[in-house]
Amino acid sequence: MRSRSILGLNPKGFHRLHYTEWGSPGDPTIVCVHGLSQNARSFDALAQTLSAAHHVVCLDVVGRGQSGWLKDPAGYTYPQYLADANVLIARLGVDRIDWIGTSMGGLIGIMLAAMENSPIRRLVINDVGPFVPKAALERIGAYMSQDNRFADLAAFETHLREVYAPFGPLSDDQWRRMATLGARKNEDDSISPSYDPAIANAFCQGPLMDVDLWPVWDAISCPTLVLRGTQSDILLAETAAEMTQRGPRASVVEFAGIGHAPALQAGDQIAAIRGFVNA
Repeated sequence: MRSRSILGLNPKGFHRLHYTEWGSPGDPTIVCVHGLSQNARSFDALAQTLSAAHHVVCLDVVGRGQSGWLKDPAGYTYPQYLADANVLIARLGVDRIDWIGTSMGGLIGIMLAAMENSPIRRLVINDVGPFVPKAALERIGAYMSQDNRFADLAAFETHLREVYAPFGPLSDDQWRRMATLGARKNEDDSISPSYDPAIANAFCQGPLMDVDLWPVWDAISCPTLVLRGTQSDILLAETAAEMTQRGPRASVVEFAGIGHAPALQAGDQIAAIRGFVNA
């Protein structure tokens, strides 16, 4: 794994965009983008496996991980994320990529893939779709708006085990790694998640509404794979079923006993993605 960075542009100036890079740049390129409160290191296990035959690039979306924070929190919007993704793709110097996106990263992928002349060759969407119910957004907003300061790394890990229990069964080592790679030390030596707390503002300003991106989904034509936890409240079963009949007519793979979202660390989850991008 190699650590890289580029500069993105926002209305107030430039911001750092950090990404991890795996495999050889001469191989077919895969771009991985994480969920709302995660970071690029969420893809380590997947990237290590895929890097045997692919150049895998995992982005820290602005405001997360080792990327910079925006001076104006109102800038944490999908237009900014799309622009930053375009900067990254341009830096990679390739005409075609495969995209793997979890939750928020999946929505970014959907929007990019729907655009004319999109560089996305194959699209993998992890537990999100063109319809997201308001109730699920309210659940996310409830934990994102908490005062997330913890006495030490162990307390932070306990918090992650509670909030991310829907990820499914993970080993003690995997939980500890998630905590270590997702932690930020504050000036008073307390621990917080490695994201700008202001990314939660969108969940706290006014009533939340259902997300409906069906017209965007219908504009996608590239081969698409959808992963879904059978207990997910973000990607409902009826939404996943409709995704197989509209737009790219996606293939859907479900994982029993998992909610939002599959952590992409289990062998069967990695195998599903590897088989799709190698097809």
